[in-house]
This record gives sequence, structure tokens and C-alpha cells, in this order.
Amino acid sequence: MIPKVLEDIMAAFEPAGQKTVMSAFECAAIHLAMRTRGNNHPFIEHPLGVAEIVVKELGLGAEAVTAVLLHEANRFETEKISELNHTALMESFRSKYSKDILDIVTGLNNIAGITLQQTNLDPERYRKLIVSYSTDPRVVLIKIADRLEVMRNIRILPAAKQKTKTAETMMLYTPLAHQLGLYQIKNEFEDIYLRLYDPDSYRYISAKLKEFEKKSVKLQNDFVNPLKEKLSNSGIEYHLKARTKSPYSIWKKMQAKNLPFEEIYDVYAMRFIIECDGDHSKEEELCWKVYSLVTEEYVPDTSRLRDWISKPKENGYESLHTTVQTKDGYFVEVQIRTQRMDFIAEQGHAAHWSYKGVKSSREGFTQWLNNLRNLMQSSEKEKYEQSSLMLDEILVFTPTGDLRQLRSGATVLDFAFEIHSNLGLKCSGARVNGKIASIREKLHSGDVVDIISNKNQKPNADWLNFVVSSKAKSKIKQKLKEEENKRAAIGKELLDRRLKNWKLAMSDEQLANLVKTLKFKTINEFFGAIGEGSVDPAAVKEFLTQDKVSQQAAEGRQEHAQTQQKKPKLDARLKDFDYKTAKCCNPTYGDEVFGFLTIRDGIKIHKQSCPNAARLKENFPYRILEIEWKKPTENAEKGDTHKGRKSK
Repeated sequence: MIPKVLEDIMAAFEPAGQKTVMSAFECAAIHLAMRTRGNNHPFIEHPLGVAEIVVKELGLGAEAVTAVLLHEANRFETEKISELNHTALMESFRSKYSKDILDIVTGLNNIAGITLQQTNLDPERYRKLIVSYSTDPRVVLIKIADRLEVMRNIRILPAAKQKTKTAETMMLYTPLAHQLGLYQIKNEFEDIYLRLYDPDSYRYISAKLKEFEKKSVKLQNDFVNPLKEKLSNSGIEYHLKARTKSPYSIWKKMQAKNLPFEEIYDVYAMRFIIECDGDHSKEEELCWKVYSLVTEEYVPDTSRLRDWISKPKENGYESLHTTVQTKDGYFVEVQIRTQRMDFIAEQGHAAHWSYKGVKSSREGFTQWLNNLRNLMQSSEKEKYEQSSLMLDEILVFTPTGDLRQLRSGATVLDFAFEIHSNLGLKCSGARVNGKIASIREKLHSGDVVDIISNKNQKPNADWLNFVVSSKAKSKIKQKLKEEENKRAAIGKELLDRRLKNWKLAMSDEQLANLVKTLKFKTINEFFGAIGEGSVDPAAVKEFLTQDKVSQQAAEGRQEHAQTQQKKPKLDARLKDFDYKTAKCCNPTYGDEVFGFLTIRDGIKIHKQSCPNAARLKENFPYRILEIEWKKPTENAEKGDTHKGRKSK
């Protein structure tokens, strides 16, 4: 039984074409009989859906439909086919189908074998691969039709597969459709993407567009009524088309300029389609005449004038565009073109040979093929803007094809944390597109990343300097805190044990002073430094001992300050201390001096001009004593001066 969709497709062909298509369908039905789609429907629905798009939306003929069916018939038999005679199935096609059909099938098979690593989600690279793998330019149109059928049924795929297909479509097929002038398909790809990526925005904008459509009939009438008489008097026959901007295009503009829907002024476009069977110069003259009449009636924004009639786009697009403001304050984009131009604009480059009977002309068909081939082999002059795609994000794949969405600038380490927190904490590097990379390496859309882990790897604070994702930063900080707490617990236990052995105690005030002196930010950080060995517990003992001595000295100074109103004489106290002159400066009687309270050697006398004086006073102010020489006595005058020093 012939499916209804196939009957509709074959109705457009001559008997010979119908016979060829039917033969290919029977072959595909046999080879796909046991296969189903994600919705459990027969897989044959897919090639039939592609064939319908190929004929009804791209204007291709029986050869293209036959190639679609044969390609699907053998794609599961051999995953990659690089030469025509490499498979028995392809060999069996030789006796039944033309070389043109087999060339298309071979091209489709080759492109189906392109790997993610080969494209790297780069549209220019993908275009070059298509050109290198196919001799017939119809191949690219069929591939776009194939992807359009998949995207229209994207919901039947698993969630992970939906993301992968959508990413590939936006990065590879949408720019390709744009380059070929397939604007309706391009817009549909984008709208499907938005519906999946940001469903809330898609629903909001779609609802707004429906509200706007209610006003559009009145807006159209109000706009064209003042022009009707002028157009009629000029002998211009035309009809109007109203066009609203696609949801994705509106969303893209809202995001890029941070505007609400109400401030997007080119949501609505009025298209004048002029009836003209004349030559190109006549078409151009009529289009500019309509432009003149429109801008006489309404105020134009000259900065938005686009003349693609005098110089058409590389993909064949011809039209005049401008934006005018109505008397009610509405901004309306106006597009002016002829019927021929509109047909080509709607159908894309394929429409060149199928407009007004050219479709049946072999000469016209050949010319179209050459035009399309030249277009595919030339570099893009007008790049399709993808800057707003996912805004500040990149798309990266796991080795199994799972898609992950990351911030622009994300590194290998960010990707590891995106896969799993434990993998991030143990990440030591990766293979990016098969090449070894460090954890710091930045990733790009299309990269295939295989994380390398090491059980001995531990995060460090430096990781926070190059990761960009909030998840990675949060997990790294959490792990660093956990490790610090572990080290702090070990360090505290170690210090407590040592202090107990030394029979020393440390008050909270002393601990706070010690942490401040050693320039640690927190007590935990201090204990952690002891735990990892960067601070020796003996330094704590020295600090506590010095603190005790300085306290005693301070108490002594306070006691004498209370009992003496004049400069204190510390002769009696000095004999309780062992004091020496410092070897670094060798002070002698009469020098200006100061005393420094040491741990083991008592008081040492230094010159005020001693090279170590500044350092000692700055670092240990609490251990500095004011000292002066005692005036010479009679005994001292007889030579006994070493016992005649006076302390203050």
C-alpha cells in the first residue's frame, strides 16, 4: 500500500519519475521494515517527511526524492561509505538508477559519516566538508530538509539527544540555510531552538504576536489607504503581504538591547509585491517608484535603507527595505520587490530554476546547479550572526555525545565539575578533541572533552583564579574549607599536646595576638599551618615565653612609675638581671643606649645608632628598655666604671 504522502509527492512527477521513486520506496521499505522512531512509529516516516519537504518546500524533483529514499535504505547497513563501489548495496543500485542519483546518494552517505570532531560545530568547516564530500549541490539542500524534518519532530527524541540536535542545528544548519537564502527554514530552526531553550520567552513572545495580529489588519489598511490612489495613478499593480518578525528574532533583539517587547519597532513589516513580467531594469524602476511614493507619504529612516536590487545578496536575494514612521507613531518596516524576487526570497536559491516554468528546462536546471555550486564553494561575505546564540555560552560534548552548556571562557576544570563534583575535585587534565590539555585550557563550542582524573589530585586556591562557573567555584571553596578544617584539627591537637608537655598555657587573648603577629587571617588558618608543618610549635613556645618576660618587664615599669615621680633609678633591679653589651655595636660609656630584653641572655645594651636598633624597636617594642649611664662616682673615676651604670 502506497502511503498518502508518497502519492501526493509523486503526483508532481512524470510517469518515468514516478516509477523511479516507487522503486526506491520499495527498497527503503524493505531495509527499514524493522526500524522505528522515538515515538515507536515506523522509521519510513522520516525519509517520506524529508521527501515531502524536498519537493514542496525546496522545489526539487524525482531524482532528489529517489536519492533520499536510497540513502535511508542503506545508511544503517554501512555507517560510512567513502567510495561508490565499497558496498554491495550501492553496487546493486548501479543497474537501476542514474549516475546523478547515485552521486547524490554517495554525497548524503559521506556527509552522514561526518564526525563531531571534524565539524567542531564550526559552520565554515562544515560547509567545506559538504563541498568536499559531494559532487552534486542538491546534497546540501537535502541535508537541510533532513534536519528540518528532525527538528519538527524533535520532541520524540530523548532529552539529551534533543539538546545535541538543537545545538548542531543552530551552529551548522541555521547558518547554512541563511547563506543559501532559505530564510523561512532558517527562521523555523531558530524558533524551534527558542521553544526548547527558553520556553517561557517563546510563549510570552508568541502571545504578544497573537495580540499584535489582531491590530495588524487595521494597521495595514491605515497604512496603505493613503497610497492606493497614488499607486493606481502610476499604473502599478501590486498586492500586499504583512510579515511579523519571528519569535527568535524578537527574543534575540530583546536580549541584545535589553528592551521589552513593546520597544521592538520592526516587529511588523509591510511587503509590496509588484506584478511585473518585464526585464530587470523595468523591475528596478517600479520598485524605486513605489519607494518614492511610500517615502512621500511617510517619514523614512534613511539609515535603515537597504538596496539589494541594484546589488543583490550573494545568495540571490533582491529587495528594497526601509523603515518609516506612520502618523500614529508606529514604526513599520517596508519591503518592496517584484513577484519574481518574492518567490526567490521565499524559496531560496533553489527557486531560481523553478520559477515560472524554468523548472522543466534542463538548461535552467543546469544553470541553477552551477549557481548553487559556486555559492557553496565561495567564502561567506555576509556572516550569519551567532553572537546571541545562548548569549554568553558555549556547547561542549562528552565522548559519548552528551551535550553540556557552559559559560563562555569555561575551562576543562569547569567542564569536569559540570559532569560531576567528584570528577572536578580529582581532575588533572583532559583530552580535548583527542589532544592532551591542562585543567586551565579554555573550551570552545563543539569541543569533545574526555576528563582525566587522578585519585591523588587535590584542589588548591589557585583553581579559583581560572574557573568561571559558579558550581566549580562553590565546590572548590567548599572542599578547601573542609581541608582547612581537617588541618586545623590536627594542628590544634598537636599544639595542645606540646603545650601540655611544656607545662605552658595559652589564653584566648594570647592566641589572638599570636595569630595577628604571624599575619594569619583566621585562627583556623593558624592551626592549619601548624597541622601542615609550615609553623613550628616551638615558635609558639618562644612567643609565650617572650610574652611572659615582657609582661614582667611591663609590670616592673608600672610599679616604678607608681613609686617614683622622677626618672627611676634601676640599679637595684639591674642586679636581678644579667646584662651584657651587644657585640653588634659594642656600646661604651657615654654612648646613647637602650636595653633589649632577650630570652636567654637577659638584658643586652645596644647603641641607639646600632644597625639592628630600628628592626628591634619595630618588631619587639614590648621588649625595649630605656637605659642611661650612671654618673661616674669616685670609685668609677679610679677605674671601676663597669659597676657604675644606671638604669631607667
